[in-house]
Parts: sequence; C-alpha cells; structure tokens
Amino acid sequence: MSRGKAVMVLGTTSGAGKSWLATALCRWYARQGLKVAPFKAQNMSNNARVVPGLNGGAGEIGSAQYFQALAARRLPEVRMNPVLLKPEADTQSQVVVLGEVDAQLSRMPWRERSVLLKPRARAALLELLRENDVVVIEGAGSPAEINLAPSDYVNLGTARDARAACLLVTDIDRGGAFAHLYGTHQLMPEDVRRQVRGFVLNRFRGDAGLLAPGPEQLQQLTGVPTLATLPMWRGHGLPEEDGVFDSAATGAGLHVAVIAYPRLSNLDEFQPLRQLPGVRLSWAREPRDLAGADWVILPGSKATAADLAWLRAQKLDAALNHHRGRILGICGGLQMLGEALIDTHGVDGNAPGLGLLPLVTVFEPDKLLRNTALRFEALEAPWAELAGTQAEGYEIRHGRTQPHPGLPPPRVALRNAAGEAIGWQAGRVLGVYAHGLFEQPAVLQALFGQPGRSLDQVFDGLADFIDLHFQPGALAGLLD
Repeated sequence: MSRGKAVMVLGTTSGAGKSWLATALCRWYARQGLKVAPFKAQNMSNNARVVPGLNGGAGEIGSAQYFQALAARRLPEVRMNPVLLKPEADTQSQVVVLGEVDAQLSRMPWRERSVLLKPRARAALLELLRENDVVVIEGAGSPAEINLAPSDYVNLGTARDARAACLLVTDIDRGGAFAHLYGTHQLMPEDVRRQVRGFVLNRFRGDAGLLAPGPEQLQQLTGVPTLATLPMWRGHGLPEEDGVFDSAATGAGLHVAVIAYPRLSNLDEFQPLRQLPGVRLSWAREPRDLAGADWVILPGSKATAADLAWLRAQKLDAALNHHRGRILGICGGLQMLGEALIDTHGVDGNAPGLGLLPLVTVFEPDKLLRNTALRFEALEAPWAELAGTQAEGYEIRHGRTQPHPGLPPPRVALRNAAGEAIGWQAGRVLGVYAHGLFEQPAVLQALFGQPGRSLDQVFDGLADFIDLHFQPGALAGLLD
C-alpha cells in the first residue's frame, strides 16, 4: 500500500524550536502543492484545542498540532495528536487518547501506560501516512533520553515506524549547541541516528561567520551537515509551546497583566496581544506585578481550586479587590471570580470564590468540549465596546456556572450559538467561558481598534523564513 513521506523534527531539548519549525514545514510543503498532515505521537501541554473526534463528537489535541494543521491547510483532527497529557500536578497528568479522557490510563505509571498507548499512536501515524503526501512529525523533549529509550514510542518509535527523514534542532542562544547536537546524535540508537539528515541551529544572534569551523567539524564527527542557521526571531507570531513568554511589561501602551498561577492553561490564546502594537503583556505572580496594570486577566486553569488557593497565598486576591482597572476571567478564571466552587465528584475541589461575580460553579465528571459561534450582548462600561460583536471560540471545561440564587443576578455578557449564557459582567469585571477571543479580529478591533495579524500571514511568514535560511534544495531533498 502506498504511503507518504515523513519529515520529523527532533530537538536536543524541550524548547529548542521543534513546534514552530514543524509548523513552518507544514506550510512550506503545502505551498508545493502537496497534501500535508502534522503528527505528534504524544504531547504534554495544557494548551489544547477542540477538534472533530472519531465518533462524530468533539475531541481535543495540543494547540501546537492544531496550528500545524491550519498551516498545512487541513482541518485539525484527533489523529494528529493521538496522546495528549495535561499536567494536573508535578507527578500527575490527565491522559487524553484520540481526543477523549481516559481515566484508567491517567492513574497508571508511565512505563505501563506507554505500552498501551504505543499501538494507538502508531495506528494513527500509519493512517495519516497512507492518506497524505507528507506527514510532518514533531518529536517531544529529546530523543536521547537513554533511561526512557526502551519505551520511547514518541521519538524513536515514531521515527522508525514513519521511516522519517529527521532534522535535529538546537537552541544556540542557550550556549553549548555543538555539544548538544553531538551528544544527542551519539546517544541515539544507531538505526535512528542514520535517519538524521541535518542539524539546525536555531535562535542565532551575531555574525554567522563566527560559527566556522564548528559546523564543518561537527559534520566530520557525525557525517551530518548543518542545513540551516536560523536567526533569532521573536516576532514570528506563534505562541510559545512550553511556558510563559514575558516576565514584565516595558515601554508605553496599554498594560495587560495575566496572572500566572502554577496550572494555568490555554496561555497560547494571548499570543495576539503579545504582538499587538500599543499593548504591553506581562505575567503576574505577586501583587506588585499588578501595579499600574490597566487590565488584569485570570486565564484558564487545569486545577482551578488549587490555583485559587495559590492566588490567595500570594495575596493576589486582595490586590484584585483593590484593582480599579478592568478584570477579565476566562474559563477557570471566570470560575474563580464567582462566589463558590462546588465539587461533589472529586473533579477539581471545593473552594470559596473571590466574590467579584455573583456566580456559583459546580464541577461535573463529564468534560464539555465544543467550538461555537459567539455573540456579545449589550454591555455597560468599561466593556461596552464589545456589545453586538460576533466571533468564534471554544470551550473546554468540567464546570457548569449559574448565577447565585441569593444575590442580584449579573448582566449576561456573552451567549453561544445555542443561546446559552457563557459570560457575565458586573461593572469592571467580566467573566467568559469562551477561549480564543483574542484570536478573533472582530474582538481585537472592538477592544483595541485594530484586527491584528491573521494566522495565514503568520504561517506564510514562517515558510518564507525557512525557505530563506535553509540550504537551497534541502527542504525538498528531505523527501527523497
């Protein structure tokens, strides 16, 4: 049976640049007229998107593969990221398999779990290879974790099954890039080592002539050429996959502070604010970080009750009560802003809320996943400019929120396509369940007077960048 080609992006470390390079490759190969699909066997991230599931319902995959699918001009779907691990604590993750939570696997140790996950991921990979001209694969962490090698289906197993032409990328800005490349290459199993077709130096600053004779000596030692030296490029437009991206706001403009509690989720949705002219985005972990902020955002959370306890321990609750600017809560942030969190099923935890919105949230065992059309209702100042705005967004949540029966009801601010209220306002405080609002040009236009950069512009910019900096013919040559 015919099968497509596979190009795999491996990294010497997490954060080396695998996600954005894979996204750029998806758009580059799609622009050659090829049918392209992304794939990552297992992603660990609390950044997730709602996509079509296998049985006609909705599922979730990592945001990186969602963006890669859009870059490939494809509809994102669960086979593109068959295993998603969503960290809930330092030693605990929720396991999502082909878009659906598997509670039994979530309770299993890593090695025992991997044995069961490997065939599910492999089947999805082989299906995508049969259906596409090119599958662009993103590895995870490093392929040289020798303690995990026997059970590593994400890097080594996937490279073997796909017979992938592999690129090994490193972050030269961290230092030690040649050692990282050489050491990773040498610790990889010999059969997968032979699949490495090129090294990539990412985030280089300075005179490229100073790199010599490093790439030449590295090739003499390994037989692998350095196919690209990619300059530092902070403004490429994709969100960071592995963590928060700024610590403090500097310069002039509207200051938006996002509270960075330990289990914050869906932070990728704030990337458009980061690149919007006239907006300064920062992350807040203590009260002084809110000083001078025009807006404060409480983002989503994978552990709402625990993150709310952390927020109180940091004394950010008092800072929010005294804040005179706008406050926006999204999903878990909305739940925190209410009067109470009620959990009778052991999903998240019980806790008193911040009391800034007269709402009560009850956690249900079943996770609600959906993409939906949205419409803002008539709002009062300071959010009045959103009134009547139509947009799209997505919901990923266990919580179900209603007005507190013993308090005056808040103003309904947002409704989904079914007419259900999923957003409420009380003066300067606005809480919504919809993720992705800042990715909507209509919302950015209403709030900031400008629509922002489109995703297609971002993807084309990535493809242009690698086309410029890879050796001529190298990208096409990976398919030989």
